[in-house]
Amino acid sequence: MSVVLPQRPATRAGRAPAVVRLLVLSTFVVILNETIMMNAIPRLMDDLGVSEASAQWVSTAFMLAMAAAIPVTGWFLQRFTTRRAYASAMGVFLAGTALAAVAPSFEVLLVGRVVQAAGTAVMMPLLMTTLLTVVPPSDRGRVMGTVTLAMSVAPALGPAVAGVVLQAGSWRLLFVVVLPVAAAVTALGLRKLDDIGEPVVSTIDWPSVAVAALGFGGVVYGLSLFGGSGGTGRGVVVVAAGLAAIAVFVLRQRRLQRTGTPLMDLRTLGHRTYRLTLALLAACFLVLLGAMILLPLYLQHLRGLSPLETGLLVMPGGLAMGLLGPTVGKVFDRFGSRVLVLPGTIGSLVALAGFTQVSPTMPYWQVLALHTLLMVSLAATFTPAFTLGMGALPQHLYSHGSSLLGTLQQVASALGTALAVTVMSSRAGHLAAEGVAAGPAQLGGMKLAFAVSAALAVVTVVLAARLPNRLPAAHD
Repeated sequence: MSVVLPQRPATRAGRAPAVVRLLVLSTFVVILNETIMMNAIPRLMDDLGVSEASAQWVSTAFMLAMAAAIPVTGWFLQRFTTRRAYASAMGVFLAGTALAAVAPSFEVLLVGRVVQAAGTAVMMPLLMTTLLTVVPPSDRGRVMGTVTLAMSVAPALGPAVAGVVLQAGSWRLLFVVVLPVAAAVTALGLRKLDDIGEPVVSTIDWPSVAVAALGFGGVVYGLSLFGGSGGTGRGVVVVAAGLAAIAVFVLRQRRLQRTGTPLMDLRTLGHRTYRLTLALLAACFLVLLGAMILLPLYLQHLRGLSPLETGLLVMPGGLAMGLLGPTVGKVFDRFGSRVLVLPGTIGSLVALAGFTQVSPTMPYWQVLALHTLLMVSLAATFTPAFTLGMGALPQHLYSHGSSLLGTLQQVASALGTALAVTVMSSRAGHLAAEGVAAGPAQLGGMKLAFAVSAALAVVTVVLAARLPNRLPAAHD
């Protein structure tokens, strides 16, 4: 399956094309919703009469639906025009948001979250594919820097935005506030967007869709069971079943590649730079989500901060990440990846090592400084890695490369959350069994979880050292 892409005029220096700016804005709005409910769990428990384990599903169901839907986006984006894909994605997202806002029960709220996720799943691959098509290689780093706003800042700011909104009232406001913003962005996009490329008429392999949903969705669901009471054993079984389904999916795609109609073209993995950046970005998202789940627990459970205070404390790091994105892109365009990615991964390692020293009396300025260092370091890593990895692919594999990357991001995010919670809970339980008080036991669990994250950060340093500084001349 291939796409015929027309030549586009070069991007004017110093500015992203209008189509990319519109897609970044839209993607930021929809991806913000992935983590916006994290601070609303207590409100949901009180208003809808559900347990904490059940309430967590407002986030788990979103990730699960994303992991199941993203593999289809490679085919979807080749089959439909840019405007039609955008209209479909944002229309589905708006429908899910409206349903969640008026949900009379927890079950209906979950349906709304799943519908939201189905629309969100299309937006990041659509943004990446369009960017790579309309922006010349010499400017991709600078323009890709703006993508950092949607890719990493949106989920990082989700809990902070929720903390502010929840001060004003019900959890429903989280959706009521998003709905008109998303509707305005959708209307603007439909007025301004042009179609990029020509759609390719092709069939979809429905058995691949089913196996992908069972495989990637199963892995994310299984990982979500880790760390809960009695859930680890079931989680292992579900993850194993999901991995088996993914193995079947891979074998089927390899066979379909010979006929030219795979759901997800795995020939993307034949490009070494793409493989390296895929592994690096997965490890970075794993570390990021682990820190995102541990820090609120530390600040609220052990330091007694409110959700709003917690959100305000971590907000500067997320804002710094976003504001540095375009600058990081310009530096990459001029000097290449080595001056950014390796220092960035080392900075992440230093920040996580610092978090292993958390205590009941650690100064808040130190928490703020370590979190900001982590966010800035990840910003220095994300933009060059995305640009190198996706730029290493030929044009007809852009949509498949972004689809695989988006799927792996969801799996890595779920794994990061599961790993952090499991390590923390296991260590805390062990210490409690030895007679340690609840607070110090939980603190000991958090320290070990941060230490495991720091160990994973070592892997990112090794991968960063293997990345090329620039793509070969054939890609320029």
